[in-house]
Amino acid sequence: MAIIPMFQKVCGHVATHSEMFELLNLPGEGTIEDIVSGQCYAGQWFEIERDSYEIMFEVLPPLFMRADMFAMSELKAGFVGSVFLEIVIQGRKRWFHGYCDLSDRRSPDVLRAAIIFRETGDTTGMTRAQALDAIWLSTHRDFRGIAGEFDPLAWPGEHRGKRMILTHVRGEGTVLKLLEDLTVDEIADRLPRPRGR
Repeated sequence: MAIIPMFQKVCGHVATHSEMFELLNLPGEGTIEDIVSGQCYAGQWFEIERDSYEIMFEVLPPLFMRADMFAMSELKAGFVGSVFLEIVIQGRKRWFHGYCDLSDRRSPDVLRAAIIFRETGDTTGMTRAQALDAIWLSTHRDFRGIAGEFDPLAWPGEHRGKRMILTHVRGEGTVLKLLEDLTVDEIADRLPRPRGR
């Protein structure tokens, strides 16, 4: 199964309105399952012009709307859909489009945090919960799971149903660890890294 990059900036400049549509129509890459479920798109994002943000707001009734973001009511594939965001970065308003798995209601906020982190390298605005969400969403589904999902007897009752990831622990090797048990250093090591601007 292909590793699907999360929080991937797919355009290095502010996309014009016509470029935005080209980017929205890019074919998916990955397995048939990834394409049909929309997971090959989830986490992709790019910067757009303010006019594009405002025009897209008028296209269809939004699936949800907040003061600084909205989601299109038409989904790309599966539960993955377009989210448009207005973000103040270093004192300046900027506009973005990203694909989120809307079956997870936290995904738009995690995408926002990932964009800010990518554009500034700043994690100070992230809560521990947002950082854990970013790590969860940026970890390929082959390396994460829900405790007790496949073997209920392997995890005590109080841990059953909690998120876990495969991680390397010095002296122990690769082990399953509850996401909530990651240390501050482990969180810092696993946050999606900003790339060159």
